[in-house]
Amino acid sequence: MEDGAIIRLFFARDERAADECRKKYGGLCFTVAMNVLGDGRDAEECVNDALLSAWESIPPESPRSLSAYLCRISRNLALNRRREASAEKRGGGEADAALSELEEVIPSPETVEAAFETGMITEAIERFLSGESRRNRAIFVRRYWYMYSVKRIARDAGMSESAASSVLHRMRKKLRVMLTKEGLI
Repeated sequence: MEDGAIIRLFFARDERAADECRKKYGGLCFTVAMNVLGDGRDAEECVNDALLSAWESIPPESPRSLSAYLCRISRNLALNRRREASAEKRGGGEADAALSELEEVIPSPETVEAAFETGMITEAIERFLSGESRRNRAIFVRRYWYMYSVKRIARDAGMSESAASSVLHRMRKKLRVMLTKEGLI
């Protein structure tokens, strides 16, 4: 079913909207949550919570991209759950590693959260990524949004792990310079 039709089901308060979202985007949302949490049960709960959140927020929201909307909800729920979990339950280290790498660029979590809330960091990152090659954008997003391992990113991009790590390192340095120039860090 097309996204527009699914969104119309939400607006009509038709429960099939959640079923169609699960069919079309459940696997993607699960992958996003699983990459953050590393636990299948917790990831599945995040998917269920994301669908409930979508049900409660559409309407009035009318997302341009239903997949991005659902993934953002799933990711945020997973990150919140991860923060609440003990260190032993954290997902395979990938979420911690990715977030640690970004601390090089954006050192203060409080500043980052405040800037994200206002959308300033998000807009700056979008501008930064728009100036990068398609391959580099994909590598960056897979690492810092979907929290994929460097090994998986390298495999998917057909490159060595060291090459993927180098691309990420150079991009973080460039992003830091840009954010510093814009006064965001």
